[in-house]
Amino acid sequence: MRNYKQISFFEGLNALRFFAAFFVVMHHAETIKKKNGLFDFEWLGLFRNGGNAVIFFFVLSGFLITYLLLQENSKTGTISISNFYLKRMLRIWPLYFLLVAIGAIILPVLISALNINYDMPYYFGQVWYYFLFFVPGLVTFYFGHHLLEPLWSIGVEEVFYLIWAPLFRVFKDKNILVLLFSVIVIMILLLLLDLFWIKIPVFSYLVNTFSFEAMAVGGLGAYFVFNRSSPISELFIFSKLFQLFIFTVLAVFLLFHTNINNAIWNIVFKTPIISEFFIDFLFLYLIIGVSLAKNCILKFNNKTLSYLGEISYGIYMYHMLVIFGLMLFLKKYFATMHPIVFTIFFYLMVTIIVITVSAISKKIFENKFLQLKSKLIQKH
Repeated sequence: MRNYKQISFFEGLNALRFFAAFFVVMHHAETIKKKNGLFDFEWLGLFRNGGNAVIFFFVLSGFLITYLLLQENSKTGTISISNFYLKRMLRIWPLYFLLVAIGAIILPVLISALNINYDMPYYFGQVWYYFLFFVPGLVTFYFGHHLLEPLWSIGVEEVFYLIWAPLFRVFKDKNILVLLFSVIVIMILLLLLDLFWIKIPVFSYLVNTFSFEAMAVGGLGAYFVFNRSSPISELFIFSKLFQLFIFTVLAVFLLFHTNINNAIWNIVFKTPIISEFFIDFLFLYLIIGVSLAKNCILKFNNKTLSYLGEISYGIYMYHMLVIFGLMLFLKKYFATMHPIVFTIFFYLMVTIIVITVSAISKKIFENKFLQLKSKLIQKH
């Protein structure tokens, strides 16, 4: 039997990271195509999964971070908050601040110098503190859509990381369930306040942006896995027939969530708060099933997909700049193409460029900080 307390690598999750990142790429690609008057599939649910993909990332973060903290506490009897922060900083901060520099400082200068017909919705002096203190979502809230819009989710995760390790250390292993359920209850109360009482736009935006309940759901999954004493594949909910049902429901949701409108569907997927938790648990089921159920009907143990998952952070971070560049220089050419040819050509270019840029970034930029992280952790 597999020891669920000693897992060092969750197989298949890199592939899921890539799929989620590419859902975000498609969402923004179709939105920008529509905005520019080009042929688009923005109406189809499959191409409007950016928000769902980010929620998946939140559930995944809660799952992995909570599992790692449970594992560390089990081995050492404590949590090294300094090491925890150091690992997150050296993985996330370099690319985050590089994108801030490119998108909020360098590009505006180039756009102005080259007389490019594009109006930046802000100047750096108006927004630098939002980026610095990891609330970039407020840039979107106050100034509208912009090239660095995807950074909002990075800010949410950074705030989560900031509070999670200290809270974990306070509550300790035996009280982690209290912590997880407390977060869920607090978030439900805040969402209810937003829904029925407090009608302040910025409050509504922050409560719905900081989806800590999704991370807590991921944490519940990690707690369940870590304390599991028998194979997960033995559970009825991970029988092949049950998997087929759940994965079919998830597939239909991802393909058509904005296109189906009937009473049952709306109750399941469009009921405020309840549906959000249902989707969180669907993603958690996917994460546990793919990575730990030996009888899982979805197999993603593929070297190519695994590598694409390793560079998915770059895919997520760079894709808006790539799409913007293509639209800036090739929009007139795109407009002359047959819709289907344009769609294929456009996604081929976006995919090749984004993956290439992300791979180069990982190799010559991000890996430098990951190597530094390993050296510093060893010294500690």
